[in-house]
Amino acid sequence: MASIASSPDLRRRRRRISPWSLGALAVAALIALPIAAVVLQVFRPTEGAWSHLAATVLPLYLSNSLLLVLLSVTMASLVGVGAGWLIAGFEFRGRGVLQWALMLPMTMPGYVIAYVYYEQLAYAGPVQSGLRALFGWGRQDYWFPQIASLPGAALMLSAVLYPYIYLLTRAAFATQSLHLMEAARALGQSPRGAFFRVALPMARPAIVAGAAFVAMETLADFGTVSHLGVQTLTTGIFRTWFGRGQPVAAAQLAALLIGFVALALVLERILRGTRRYVGDPGGRGASAAARHRLGGWRQAVVMALCAIPILVGFVIPVSDLVRRAILVGDPMWGARFYAFAGNSLMLAGLAALVLLTLGLFLGYARRMDGGPLVRAALGVAGIGYAMPGAVIAVGVLLPLSWADQTLDTWMRASFGLSTGLLLTGSYMGLIFAYAVRFLSISLNTIEASLQRIPPSLDDAARGLGSGPARTLLSVHFPLLRGGLLSAAIFIFADVMKELPATLIVRPFNLDTLAIRTYRLASDGRLDEASTSALVIVALGIIPVVLLSRAMDRPGSH
Repeated sequence: MASIASSPDLRRRRRRISPWSLGALAVAALIALPIAAVVLQVFRPTEGAWSHLAATVLPLYLSNSLLLVLLSVTMASLVGVGAGWLIAGFEFRGRGVLQWALMLPMTMPGYVIAYVYYEQLAYAGPVQSGLRALFGWGRQDYWFPQIASLPGAALMLSAVLYPYIYLLTRAAFATQSLHLMEAARALGQSPRGAFFRVALPMARPAIVAGAAFVAMETLADFGTVSHLGVQTLTTGIFRTWFGRGQPVAAAQLAALLIGFVALALVLERILRGTRRYVGDPGGRGASAAARHRLGGWRQAVVMALCAIPILVGFVIPVSDLVRRAILVGDPMWGARFYAFAGNSLMLAGLAALVLLTLGLFLGYARRMDGGPLVRAALGVAGIGYAMPGAVIAVGVLLPLSWADQTLDTWMRASFGLSTGLLLTGSYMGLIFAYAVRFLSISLNTIEASLQRIPPSLDDAARGLGSGPARTLLSVHFPLLRGGLLSAAIFIFADVMKELPATLIVRPFNLDTLAIRTYRLASDGRLDEASTSALVIVALGIIPVVLLSRAMDRPGSH
């Protein structure tokens, strides 16, 4: 099949800047504006605020952030790589259920699981209270690990983030060449030796990519570390802006956090290097016959190892939330709760619609005018997904505040009227923040779907007199329905549980399910927060089911 780039018409169009290219550049510039606004704050004076932060809390923010990333990545990698190898390399009872159940913890927001385990494992919680009652211990008679600590926060984050490493490594292990593994065994390697000397090095790019994602999500977390009392750069941004009223210093903290994210991306690129490992072309590496069949006690051990992450990251917290929701639940269940749910659904639906439109436009722009300018624009447009929500929120508020002040000043001088805050803290600002944060999901999904459409359909449509826009709507759009639906569901689920950007940019008195959960749980009212938390988790299961079905299709690896 000829590639799109080989079409003579497309090559001729790439010699000039088309409206599609200009539009893609404009969208990319708009998406990059919040990040640029944050970075430019580095050069603004803070009237001593930055020096005060540097002398007091900044070293603590830096050390906690780095240690949290190191611990979270280490624990998530151990679980994710181990589970990926067991599912891809062995055949055992219950494997078919465990392979998709291992993805369920990714539906659980980190701040929700932190709330549950904090209530369960605190001094007054049922676990320690039961131990004291059982053994007759006093406060000084025993030691119990503190969940409200940096290691506790790392454990909570790794429990919900390991599925991202598991998904990538499972796919990498499943597509590795069977012949190489058989050769290693023929040369006298044990299954363990073949894993460490052949399988693990071949899966290194996937492991590094997953670890980089976990690192960026850990840096972006706000709810978990805030509830467990761990001071990081993200909590520092929120506290400096809203607690101390110093937006410039908060933006400079955000710029520092951007530097850490950029460092994570650079390290991922360096560690991955130029390695490209080719899997078994016949797909035999993913077949049931290629997997080593287990029985007896080995099968029981593997089943237990795969079940533990599911229990810790999903079953236990969901069971606790269900119990609390049945016994107590949200006291505002009814019209007020429906308003919270309606706000979340409205914002998630609107964000999905906007992001699908932008992703479809940018993806088709690359198909029509895939020159270096468009490729660079698409790279810029996707950078927001690597940025923490708090950083994006700060970056969105900075230009919107400037626009509001400029417009208000002009209206006062010209007409004697005050326009107030039209953009800051508006629905438009919040959707803009979501667009910066999640555009990469829409763009990558739609681009993957567009690549499966043969270029001959474009040529046939143009031969019948259809222009680019009409070709997109009448030819490509019907063929993209599956990809558009997948992108919409993933965006919907991510926006539903997004906390820091929503908390900072939202309009006044707009509460969502995520904010409702955060506020109630932060006040120690987890029984009441359980209802909204369960709704968020339930909606997050939908994309997990779709992803599992997609991975189980032949050739999906």
